[in-house]
Amino acid sequence: MRFGFLLRPGWIGLVLLVGVFSTICFTVLAPWQFSRHNETQVRNDAIRASMRAEPRPLNEVLPRGRAPSSSTEWTRVTFTGHYLSGEEALAWQRTVLGEPAFEVLTPFRLESGGTVLVDRGFIRPVESTRAPEYSAAPEGTVSVTARIRTNEHDAEQRSMFRHDGHRWTYAINSDTVGEGLDVPIRSGYFTLVGEQPGVLSPLPLPRLESGPYFSYAMQWIIFGIMAPLAAGYLIYSEARSPRTPLGGSSRRESTARRGKSRMSVAEAIAAEERRERENSAEA
Repeated sequence: MRFGFLLRPGWIGLVLLVGVFSTICFTVLAPWQFSRHNETQVRNDAIRASMRAEPRPLNEVLPRGRAPSSSTEWTRVTFTGHYLSGEEALAWQRTVLGEPAFEVLTPFRLESGGTVLVDRGFIRPVESTRAPEYSAAPEGTVSVTARIRTNEHDAEQRSMFRHDGHRWTYAINSDTVGEGLDVPIRSGYFTLVGEQPGVLSPLPLPRLESGPYFSYAMQWIIFGIMAPLAAGYLIYSEARSPRTPLGGSSRRESTARRGKSRMSVAEAIAAEERRERENSAEA
């Protein structure tokens, strides 16, 4: 078995490619899918906990200045104050229960100070891009129960815009909405649960499912193992393939065959001469 062929550029490239691919599988792709799986499990646990636990005061869960996080998202909280109906905005191009929707976002001034962004629920669009008529937020002081949500992020960081007589935002982000409305708003936002003052069609909770992330992670691990095995098999096959060096047995066999061919011609000429002599003697 000879492995000198591994020094050829093609084989060097193959070995490097397999090494890089396997390394990425084990250090980037599989861990990323595992992290997505863990995030989904954390979200599911938080949603289950919010269904069982009693609502808590907002300032108890999120003291002033503290932003929502994965440990507090989906927690049900209560707070008291009044809606700022004149500063309302709509979230553009949403999907709720598999159909297009807009979400109504209304700032809410807390009695304890500060302003939060309340998602009052969803409405269905008219003619794809127009908002229908919907109920205004109630006036006066009200107490509501809502779920904590973390800010969404628009990859393009687009600002709010006006359309069809409404203010619109691409992502539900308290910073973006606050800048567009010129109203300081605390980080995060709050989705109303059913039967609350000002609620429209309440947003449903996400489905509690693990998703395909764990199986994807296992697939990347399998790919990372199979690639070196396949390369090893190719190397083994190439090393075991028969090779004949210059001047080796193959040349000797060819010389022997040519020698046998020449001997056969000489024998034929001698036999022909013997037949001619025999014919002359008979004559």
